[in-house]
Amino acid sequence: MSKPVSLIISFYNKIELLKLIFAALEIQTYRDFEVIIADDGSKPEVVEEINRLKSNYFFPIKHVWHADNGWQKNIILNKAIVSTEGEYIIFIDGDCIPHRRFIQEHIENQNENQVIGGRRVMLTDRTSTYLTKENIKNGHLGLIILFPLLIETVFRRKETFMENLIRIRNPLLRKLFLKDRQRYLLGCNYSIWKADLMKVNGFDERFVYPGTGEDTDLEARLARIGIKSISKKHLVTIFHFNHVHFDCNYEPNKILFEENNTNNRSYTDYGIKKNII
Repeated sequence: MSKPVSLIISFYNKIELLKLIFAALEIQTYRDFEVIIADDGSKPEVVEEINRLKSNYFFPIKHVWHADNGWQKNIILNKAIVSTEGEYIIFIDGDCIPHRRFIQEHIENQNENQVIGGRRVMLTDRTSTYLTKENIKNGHLGLIILFPLLIETVFRRKETFMENLIRIRNPLLRKLFLKDRQRYLLGCNYSIWKADLMKVNGFDERFVYPGTGEDTDLEARLARIGIKSISKKHLVTIFHFNHVHFDCNYEPNKILFEENNTNNRSYTDYGIKKNII
């Protein structure tokens, strides 16, 4: 029986973080979903560990893998999309822990001709050490983590975006005090109808380095067919682990991105369906 929702997790080798994500998925308030691990070439021992884990959870898990040939996230994401059974797809990265209402809020806010984008709380090295599978299941990613994040923000001057811990779910309050805005697509937290992804043929696989072209190109091509990226502040929250950021100024990516923009391209010939002569 097909699942109405598919959660795709971009992944590469960080098996301990994946276990934390699974712990957060076990306590989701919305439970009718499947998980697709889009694995960009993890080591054999990591693949073996994933295979051992797959039967431990109530949600079905598919592991989509290809050999490690450098950064090929767009390629493995397209393969993951093909493997989904859900009509609606949520994307997160493998270093992002979802709030317990994460899937529910993506589903509640889905809309025609929209990509739903969430925000993130940035975990520092210090606050990351508090997280275990057990305390995630016991609700640590709520008010309990508020005080440590407050210390990091106020006294250690860390950029945590802890304001995203504030939950505003009431429709009337959101209408009175918040206005959903069109905003850039945040690649580690968004959702979209599978049919809309297929209209633009998924991700452009010519982008082989992170940064420009991964989520920005998809966002631009979707916008050209009237599908806008809408930010949902104080909803659909993830907790993002601290890590060294990639240099996003890879020139070949910029050239490809500008080429797609100049040609006003929405559908890529280098995506899920290969139309290259």
